[in-house]
Amino acid sequence: MDLQVDNEGFLLNRDDWTPEIAAQIAAGDSRELTDEHMSYIVAARQMFADDGVVPPLRRFCKDQNVSKADMFASFEAGPMKLICKWGGLPKPTGCV
Repeated sequence: MDLQVDNEGFLLNRDDWTPEIAAQIAAGDSRELTDEHMSYIVAARQMFADDGVVPPLRRFCKDQNVSKADMFASFEAGPMKLICKWGGLPKPTGCV
């Protein structure tokens, strides 16, 4: 499938997102999407739908009852950036 993404690989149209697309984008980053990753993506998408903004990592961790260290262990680097990228959300601003 030919995805319309920006120069960093973020979807240009959030409505194009599906779990299969998430896996395809993660594979493009040489990563395998896990159930844990997907649970965070679904939670972030719901928070975005509710609030209209990408949650900062600190708020997201508090909401998900997970430590930042655990998030970095799961995603290896830039957890919110990858959650947003793989989740079809806008690129987060600020420290990610």
